Amino acid sequence: MTDFLIKSTISLTVFLGFYLLVLEREKMHQFNRFYLLTSIAISFVIPFLTFEIIQIVPTVQTIEPVNTAINSSAIPENEIHGNNLLIEESINFTPYILWSLYGMIALLLLFRFGKNIWKLISKSTSNPNVKYKNANLVLVEEETLPHTFLNSIFVNFEDYNNRNIEDELYTHELVHVTQKHTIDILFIEFLKVIFWFNPLFIFYKKAIQLNHEFLADEEIVKTYNNVLFYQSLLLQKSCGNQTIYLASNLNYLVTKKRLIMMTKSTPQKIAVLKKIAIVPILAGLIYFFCVEIVAQEKITTNENGAVAYATSKIEKPSKISVDDYFKGVRIKCYDKLIIVSDDKKNPSTIGAKYPKLLFNKKYEELTKSEKAAVESSLILSINNPLEKKSPSLQELKEFQNSKKFAIWIDGENVPNSKLNNYNAKDFAYYAGSIILKNARTKKHPQPFQYWFYTNTYFKENKMGEIKNKYPGDEIVIYNEGKNIMITPTEKSSVKAEVVSTKKIVVIDASHGGHDFGATKDELNEKNLTSEIAKKIKEMYSDKEIEIHFTRTSDKFMELKERTDFINSIKPDLVISLHINSNKNIDKNGFELFVSDKNELFEKSKIHAENLSVNLSKTQLKNGGLKTAPFWILKNSNSPSVVVELGYISNENDRKFISSEKGQTEIAKTLLEFISDINKN
Repeated sequence: MTDFLIKSTISLTVFLGFYLLVLEREKMHQFNRFYLLTSIAISFVIPFLTFEIIQIVPTVQTIEPVNTAINSSAIPENEIHGNNLLIEESINFTPYILWSLYGMIALLLLFRFGKNIWKLISKSTSNPNVKYKNANLVLVEEETLPHTFLNSIFVNFEDYNNRNIEDELYTHELVHVTQKHTIDILFIEFLKVIFWFNPLFIFYKKAIQLNHEFLADEEIVKTYNNVLFYQSLLLQKSCGNQTIYLASNLNYLVTKKRLIMMTKSTPQKIAVLKKIAIVPILAGLIYFFCVEIVAQEKITTNENGAVAYATSKIEKPSKISVDDYFKGVRIKCYDKLIIVSDDKKNPSTIGAKYPKLLFNKKYEELTKSEKAAVESSLILSINNPLEKKSPSLQELKEFQNSKKFAIWIDGENVPNSKLNNYNAKDFAYYAGSIILKNARTKKHPQPFQYWFYTNTYFKENKMGEIKNKYPGDEIVIYNEGKNIMITPTEKSSVKAEVVSTKKIVVIDASHGGHDFGATKDELNEKNLTSEIAKKIKEMYSDKEIEIHFTRTSDKFMELKERTDFINSIKPDLVISLHINSNKNIDKNGFELFVSDKNELFEKSKIHAENLSVNLSKTQLKNGGLKTAPFWILKNSNSPSVVVELGYISNENDRKFISSEKGQTEIAKTLLEFISDINKN
């Protein structure tokens, strides 16, 4: 909303300024009427227009492997709760107060607006009417000059009977009726009600009404060809009369401008040039408010054959250590389960109540295992500053309308509808995470949470820069999904050891949104993989396994977004589901892929071999295990396997993977394999 008000107000100011300085003094009143009304409409539309210009950055620089985790300094301290970031909801009453004040004033003005319309309509129906050409003369008792509302011209009863009203005055008001000037006035008055806080609409109304008088005066001069008489008549009638709200008035602003305009003429060439001058004004507003230049990385190859990206050259400061970054910061660590025992084999001595403080120390005082717990709990990448990343229009729309996302903008928890006030490019960065079931609250029951940072916030907080020091004094960590074993020693010190209690698996349903993947007739890869992922989600019940899904809906996710999500969770295994296709329709069966570029290649290979055994139990033919440089395999910091679940181009495979029975069998087989992981 703020963006709309700023952009529309600036546009209105520019258009009105151009009118007052360039157009108002020229005799092209019909065009000016069109200009004034259209400029208001354009000013309201401009904030909603966006034109992207892709700019290729020419400098090539090979980038190092990037830790895609989110810099913890970019997230407010009270949002850090281990692997799941939970925020206490605080209510800001200021917006409610301001909206209430706005609403009350708008309602009062709307009531006055409606009351004045009703008065004029009531006056026209309760007084005698006389048909006069294409208008109705309303004969009223009070002394008044002729004035017009819609197709009614209000005149004094005695003046009408005594023939005291000159023909020029009737003709003047008939112009207002014929050209429907009342509609313009009602339009601008309604805008004054809605945007009562914006004084520009007062000036717009004055400009519109004065132009109406120019139009009426022009018609009188053409019809009667007696300028001096008409000018003296206006000056005579205008003395001491009151302007009537919502009506076109004979005596409105009888100033030097009107008197001069009656005798003025504008050369055709001048009129054309001034009309054309509007084009650069409009183009400038569109350029400044609607055009966004988007830097596009261009993939090239360096001398060693490694992938490089075209980016602007940035001199990297020397890397800082984690110890220096967190030096002096106090770490408070809690956990849901604390096992305190002198004898690990004796469970009777266990004391378990949560949350319980595990340790409260400065970072430099932590043991190696405690530091490991801190670093695994924090989403941290201190030597890799955040790169700007805006959501797509489709993603922003999904965040706006879906109830499964908890939303924060610049660190403040807001309703999803708040995103309606922003365009996608208003955000310099966004990120999110899953909230596990045991970590959800009544205030935040959503399974996902996302943080959006505006361009201003991103710049002011230097989120795109490497920071030499953690910005806060304290970090509170809840080590979700972990047990901290605390064993007293002879010196009464505390030794903390992180012990994993659950295996974590990520199921990645490939493609989504506008990316259909492999297709055949009405079937496509994105829907088939999503259906299988949904069945896995519905069927799994192993409490010792924690399964996360990149998507179970028709949502497009970029490859980097998938690996960012995966690396933030740090799973024990990633299984990416795909469907194959081939020009050879006889080609069939499942295939598995791993990457030798992944540091955990050997583990990935073992998992793939075991998964191959399980999938061979289905009717799908075993197509073997292969290596491939797929993005998700190379860039996931976990053992990762890509599974091609048959060929959509093969009739037998297609029938199996698209059938309810086949999808259930595949899901069940994958779940059996995942359950066996915890036993190994």
